Amino acid sequence: MSTTRDYYEILQVERTADAVTIKKAYRRLAHEYHPDKNPGDHEAEQKFKEASEAYQVLSDPEKRQTYDRFGHDGLRGQGYQGFNDFTDVFSSMGSIFEEIFGMGAGGGRRRRGGPQRGSDLRYDLEIPFEEAAFGVEKRIELERLTTCLKCHGKGTAEGSEPVACGMCQGMGQVRRTQGFFSVATTCPQCRGTGTIIKDPCTECQGVGKVPEKTHVSVRIPAGVEDGMRLRVGGKGEDGTQGGPAGDLYVFINVKPHEIFTRHNNDVVVQVPVLFHEAALGAKIPVPTLDGDHTIAVPPGAQHEELIRIRGKGIPHIRGYGRGDQICVLNLRVPKKLTKRQKELLEEFGKIQQEKKPDGDSSLFDRLKNLATGE
Repeated sequence: MSTTRDYYEILQVERTADAVTIKKAYRRLAHEYHPDKNPGDHEAEQKFKEASEAYQVLSDPEKRQTYDRFGHDGLRGQGYQGFNDFTDVFSSMGSIFEEIFGMGAGGGRRRRGGPQRGSDLRYDLEIPFEEAAFGVEKRIELERLTTCLKCHGKGTAEGSEPVACGMCQGMGQVRRTQGFFSVATTCPQCRGTGTIIKDPCTECQGVGKVPEKTHVSVRIPAGVEDGMRLRVGGKGEDGTQGGPAGDLYVFINVKPHEIFTRHNNDVVVQVPVLFHEAALGAKIPVPTLDGDHTIAVPPGAQHEELIRIRGKGIPHIRGYGRGDQICVLNLRVPKKLTKRQKELLEEFGKIQQEKKPDGDSSLFDRLKNLATGE
């Protein structure tokens, strides 16, 4: 089960709530809807799941920041999928129960540490309009944290090993009694690892990772849109203690084109048409993504009339074929006329008046004729 409801709404807190307020809100809801207190109550079970999922995200500063910026989609981009069933709630919520109630999901104490997945990385990539349309292979440079080769990720100097933290006795947590509850919090000395490095590696200063510049090849599929996100598996930061690497998420920013604009999979282009071309009809060359193409302007064409060129648009990113190119006729009236042009237009105007049996038409008739194209 992964809810799409707003996490702040579920916990009944403001978006500006601090960590203490969020923890109190969750503890209250967990007590109220816990399955042991509501046996056979499906609605209470669902509310308990939602509250647990919301707290897991909002109690983690990194996940909360991602959620505040991108919502549920941003969490899915980090590999977070919520809870699928009731067992998943308890397996994923073990650390939360330790922190809130002083016990794991099974009622026992749980040691921190072990293999941890590396962090995901974000890279913003700007590409031209044409590359977004037809796809491209890009080689990007980024900086990521990789396992220190000198200490192999342990963080200790050669011949030295981490020692158990004296404050938490290697558990990664310290406990204190609060009323009827035994509350566990992350050990401030070892920061939850359960170990202390007394003789750190000189290369990574005890972190176990070092920053490294690397190059990654990214395939941009044809038809990608502005704002789309591409995942490159395993190209994020290295994990710890043998954990898998995170993923790289490439966010696409498509540069605006000076001629073309995109509407779904269609390409739109403004085509200037002169008065005589619109009146008499003409063949006009227009640019497309594949090069020049000639369109036929019908006689009597009107301003902003559309002419469609089939199959000259953007390729469908999840299918076959392409969109169309839509040519918008933009009637241009010359600002300066020669004497001869004025004479011809005046003669044209007289002929138009002679077509009307009553001479000069009213404004209403002119508007009506404009609508019919007469």
